[in-house]
This record gives sequence, C-alpha cells and structure tokens, in this order.
Amino acid sequence: MKIAIVILNWNGKALLQQFLPSVVAHSKEATIYLADNASSDDSVLFVAKNYPDITVIKNTQNGGYAKGYNDALQHIDADLYCLLNSDVEVTKHWLQPIIEAFKNDSKTAIIQPKILDYKQKKCFEYAGAAGGYIDKYAYPYCRGRIFNTIEKDTGQYNDTQDITWASGACFFIKKSVFNELGGFDNSFFAHMEEIDLCWRAKNTGYNVKYVGSSSVFHIGGATLSAVNPKKTYLNFRNSLFTLTKNAGGTICLLIFTRLILDGIAGLNFLFIGQPSNTLAILKAHFSYYLNLKQLLNQRKQLKQSTTYYNKTSIVWLYFFKHKKVFKNL
Repeated sequence: MKIAIVILNWNGKALLQQFLPSVVAHSKEATIYLADNASSDDSVLFVAKNYPDITVIKNTQNGGYAKGYNDALQHIDADLYCLLNSDVEVTKHWLQPIIEAFKNDSKTAIIQPKILDYKQKKCFEYAGAAGGYIDKYAYPYCRGRIFNTIEKDTGQYNDTQDITWASGACFFIKKSVFNELGGFDNSFFAHMEEIDLCWRAKNTGYNVKYVGSSSVFHIGGATLSAVNPKKTYLNFRNSLFTLTKNAGGTICLLIFTRLILDGIAGLNFLFIGQPSNTLAILKAHFSYYLNLKQLLNQRKQLKQSTTYYNKTSIVWLYFFKHKKVFKNL
C-alpha cells in the first residue's frame, strides 16, 4: 500500500519546525509531501533546505483546507492519502494499525486515529477526539468530546469503531474513494468539509472508522482559535451546507429547527459578551440562503441517508438532560 502523508501549509514555518521532526522520524512507511497554499513566509524554503526528501507542491492560491487539498492531491501518486495538519505530533508505529485496518476491511474508505491534546496529553483533543458523530440537525460531537466537555483518556476508547466522520486533523482516505467522491467541496473553504466528505462516503456505501491503537497529538486552534468569528461563521454555515446536501427524507423541518437552534446560539453569544460571534452566525445564515439553490442542485445529484446520524438532538441531551459524556448518551 503506497502511502502519502500530505501536510497543508500556509505561513506555518514555526509549526513545521516544531512538528515535522516527529512525522519524519516515525513515518518510514510513507512518502511525505508539503502542500503549500501560497505562503508569504519562508516556510517552503525552510522545508526545502532542511528536508530535501519532502516533495513540495505549490498551490497558486490560498483556497483553504478544501481547495488546498483538492489541488495538491492531483499531483500525488499513492493508494492512500494521510491528510495531516501541520500542528500534529505523531507517535512511534502510528501508521501500522491504520494500514492493517484498511487491509482488514475492503469497504473501509476513511480512518482517523486517536487524537489527543498536545498541551494536555492525557486528554482528548477537541477536533476529532475518538471519532466523530452528528445528530439529526448535523451538530457534530465526538467520543471523548461533546461541545466543550473534554474527557481524559483512560483507555476507554482503545477500540476500533465505526464512526460517522473522521477529523481533518489526521484524515486517512483511499485515493480511489477520494476521486470517486470528487474530493472536498471547495465552497466550504475550511471546517466541516471532512464531515461532508465522510457523509457522502457513507451514503455511497463505504465505512468510516476510528482506530484507537494509533495515537497522535494535536494542538488545535493553531490557525483559528475556537472563539474566532471567522471559525464560527464557517462552522455554522458549513454545517447547514452539509445537512442540506446529505440528510435523507424531507429536510424542511430539519432545516427550520436548525435555524431556531442557531438563533438561540446567537443569543447566547450576545449574552456572554461575544457579539462578533452573534454577527458571524447571522452572516452564516445569509450565505446559506444565497447558496441554497446550488445546494439543492447538489442534493439532487447525491445520495442521501438518515441511517448514520443520532436521531436525538445532542443540544437537548447535553444542555437539558445534562449528558456530558459519550457513554451516557
């Protein structure tokens, strides 16, 4: 199995200096690539000088995570892509369990490892933790992380498990499936594009898995912090995009309920003194309405399913039923 580890970079010299050494040291089974999104710093020069065996692919523009990878992966020959954030430290033998999981199930198309917090290494990391799920309104959550409640890693998720979505922080996908699905949706730019791709993969009949015997450590928020209005905008907008494209059945009631829940979230941001995030949610909804015709056209061309999401609202379970840990859901 020919593996390509592809690290997307935009002005990330400091992160590359910090995290590339672990990737190089522990990834002998793979070829490493740097996909540069038109950086203006000297990160490309740094890699070329210090890691001459790493192939650099220069994208002509910063198209974010989605377009950045779509453009770069066209130039890479491999059976398996590992899309790895530049702020991830990998561990010894992290690739072997992933390779075995792909070999053991031909229908497995996408895998993520256990993602732990680089700053608090005994805790799961927000972006992916022990594998992702979504509720009926396309709100994402994880084993090991529900909203802002983070679990400690006590070995409770050392299993291999079918999941709904794998984190883009460390995202393995077969090249053949990536091409079959048309890659990421460029309109997402960043955030939740991996959830959309995983949902499309599952609706097409493929499996998405979590492999807990492989671990990496992720800083998280190295590009955009959790309270950054741009991140809020992209998360809320792209979640609506994902729901409209992929959810099965009649979606009018789902979308209407989702709009109400988003409105409540916007009011909460206002009450806690973050009006910029309230405005970001409003902008997300205006963008959604402007793109609705295109989304509905995409929906007609895609398969939909209601099989793969939790039919209970995670908002209800978390905030009203006070179920903060995955095992209690």
